[in-house]
Amino acid sequence: MSEPVIFSIIIPFKTWSPDLDESLTHINRMSFSGYEVILLPDGEEQLPEAFSSMPVKIIPTGEVNPAVKRDTGAEKAQGEFLAFIDDDAYPEPDWLEVAFKFFKDPDVGAVGGPGITPSSDPFWARVSGAVYLSRASGGFPERYVSNPPIRHVDDWPSVNLLVRRDLFLKVEGFDSDYWPGEDTLFCLKIVEQTNMKILYVPDMIVWHHRRKGLKKHLRQVGNYGLHRGFFVKRYPETSCRFKYFIPTLWVLFVLVGAGLSALSKTAGLLYLAGWLAYVITLGISWFDIRKFESWKVALGALPHIVLTHLWYGTKFMQGLTSRELKSSLGR
Repeated sequence: MSEPVIFSIIIPFKTWSPDLDESLTHINRMSFSGYEVILLPDGEEQLPEAFSSMPVKIIPTGEVNPAVKRDTGAEKAQGEFLAFIDDDAYPEPDWLEVAFKFFKDPDVGAVGGPGITPSSDPFWARVSGAVYLSRASGGFPERYVSNPPIRHVDDWPSVNLLVRRDLFLKVEGFDSDYWPGEDTLFCLKIVEQTNMKILYVPDMIVWHHRRKGLKKHLRQVGNYGLHRGFFVKRYPETSCRFKYFIPTLWVLFVLVGAGLSALSKTAGLLYLAGWLAYVITLGISWFDIRKFESWKVALGALPHIVLTHLWYGTKFMQGLTSRELKSSLGR
């Protein structure tokens, strides 16, 4: 007699990769066995022999965004709970056990946990992840390290997000033309349309590989900024928050302040004071990052933080002034 499926692990991706091999290897080592894995590639894929004993379904979707893939996976799922993870991430052995404990509370509709950068990541990938490890740099450290306590959240990334399937279907899933940002809209629907809670669970850990190189890092950051800026107008409930405007205000300060400082000595002194405050903030960020990373990674993160702020702020402004956005299918 086959074991009942309690969790459906849903993984959207383009084509098979070594990261996906790693993810499935770790899933196969989990202590909780009542699960199935639903893989959602663009085209036909053959399951490697190494994973032939696992309960895996492969459902080709065509070239659609991850939100559509996740909705497709949820429609085919047999589990009571849906466990969303990316193909470049892998779970701790107790991932599902930890989640299941919190789902025993009928008021909990979804749980999210951190996506921690693996120590095996190359230097510049670790630098990319380190950018987000300090609140002073504008990050959300609880998304990238285990950061107690357990608490309510209203916006959580889908790299480590588990939800009741009946709730998912009730709010019509991600149902989004946007990517990234589909997880923000999904969480907003849970908050607005139901009385269910979304919990941050610091011990429900996955390991998430980061972008390898500045170009890929800035592309990701730019997509985040573009969509957040657009969501300020379209979905202000969780996006129209002052912290999201700070990088854009900094960009305006840098550009306008440079011009004004050339015209006025007072403006020049204020401009210098602003940069001094920014340098102090970078220093605070360095100390925060050092709690989790080596001094070399923390040092490398500083120029990344500067460029991240400028690029996010610029793309946020673009999103804020855009009438519509087209979803990106790439990373």
